[in-house]
Amino acid sequence: MTKENKKTVVKADLLGKSYPSPTRGQPDNVVFENVNFTLEQGEFVSCIGHSGCGKSTILNIIAGLEPASGGSVFVNDDVVAGPGLERAVVFQNHSLLPWLSAEKNVMFAVQSKWPTWSTEKVREHAHKYLKMASLTTGLDRKPEQLSGGMRQRVGIARAFALETDVLLMDEPFGALDALTRGSIQDELIKIWGQEANKTVFMITHDVDEAILLSDRIFLMTNGPKAQIAESVVIDIPRPRDRSDIIHSPGYYKIRNHIIDFLVKRSKEISSNVKEVPNAPLDEGKLNYPPNVNPISGETSECLDAATTRIA
Repeated sequence: MTKENKKTVVKADLLGKSYPSPTRGQPDNVVFENVNFTLEQGEFVSCIGHSGCGKSTILNIIAGLEPASGGSVFVNDDVVAGPGLERAVVFQNHSLLPWLSAEKNVMFAVQSKWPTWSTEKVREHAHKYLKMASLTTGLDRKPEQLSGGMRQRVGIARAFALETDVLLMDEPFGALDALTRGSIQDELIKIWGQEANKTVFMITHDVDEAILLSDRIFLMTNGPKAQIAESVVIDIPRPRDRSDIIHSPGYYKIRNHIIDFLVKRSKEISSNVKEVPNAPLDEGKLNYPPNVNPISGETSECLDAATTRIA
């Protein structure tokens, strides 16, 4: 399947989230609004922004764990109205069942999706993904007997074992030390590389992690009334190795572009939220965030129109 005819798996149109004001008569507190994006089949997309911009809320809405205040999310052309077996989630907290062993945590998920499978088939399927996550020992241990890194590996193995179309990851490595984080990132790249059609959407605060893993990175403006301002294209060739990627031509162009956005441009854009690039156009058409390639300097036509409105 070529890039031109890849299937759109996730689509968000005019997505918004707000909460009632604690003061009677005051307007609602708008976390984000007019969020429009698509995720293609087999694409790895990360989302970065300052705390309070609603990144995790967007992920929870896609997962069906939280309702939107406005707009819609579609997965495989179906409106998301709740959790579904075509989506799996990996949280920062491993969220394993504490009374089950590592093996049985994965088996429980597999059995839930394929209830007619025999126990042996369920175990074989679970072990396939446990092995991919480099978990071949300690499978009889309960979560409290595992290290933080091992618990997170079990969570990732469980999510991949469901063989969903979409994998949602909310800062999955945020609670880990740097060495463990790097090791599990490598395992994630390896497993995702073997799942050619799996679409991944990940929330992170780590710029280097996002560049290493992603095909695109969404940059969100500051809240309240946050929006996705840019979609940064990461066209550094795969496979990527953490020790070599920093020597890739353009790596620091990408990194500096993202850091500049987080430090400076996100605040500048947020000061005039009505002029954010992906706000709906006057004629009512959806305007998606511009694709920006810091290496080549190319941007989508959408950025030209948006820049005119920001200036």
